[in-house]
Order: sequence, then structure tokens, then C-alpha cells
Amino acid sequence: MSEIIFDENIDWDARVLCSDESCIGTIGPDGKCKECGKPYEGVLPEGHGRETVQPGATEETKSVSPEDTDSSDDWDKRVLCSDGACIGIIGPDGKCNECGKPL
Repeated sequence: MSEIIFDENIDWDARVLCSDESCIGTIGPDGKCKECGKPYEGVLPEGHGRETVQPGATEETKSVSPEDTDSSDDWDKRVLCSDGACIGIIGPDGKCNECGKPL
């Protein structure tokens, strides 16, 4: 398992969670969930979409371009778990990498 490093400059209380309660994503500046892509159902808080940084933070926000991502990951060929409540994907063994259910 890899270590998760959180950006200390992000205001975690200002995040807007996905409307889909079975999704773990947050709403991006475009008004859509960064995880599942569904549009937010409701009115977004004023100022949403602008980068929120804690006061006193001096580090610049680094954006990720397609060239910066690992091209060996082919997201379009992923097979999602058949359990709609699971966030896993089907691995090479034919089982979900999160819950272990077969395809």
C-alpha cells in the first residue's frame, strides 16, 4: 500500500462532496465530480471553483497536464467492480481488487 500525502495548503472544510452518496469524490471547478463525473445536484457555494488555500500559505498550486501523467495507465480499459457500492476494479485474476468479488 502506498502512503497518501495530503497538501497542507488545501482548506479541507471548503470541499464540496459528490451528490451521489455512494461516491467518494469531490466537486471540481467545472461543477462535476472528479471521481464519477456526475454534475453536482444543487447550488454550489459562492466562490466554488477558485483555488482555496489556507491563509499564510506561500506554495504555488501545481497543475497536472496530460504529459505529466503516467501514460501506461489506460483508464478507458478498466473494468469496474460489478458491485455498485464498491470502488474497486477487476484485476488480472478476474477479481475485484477491493472486495474480491469475481467479474
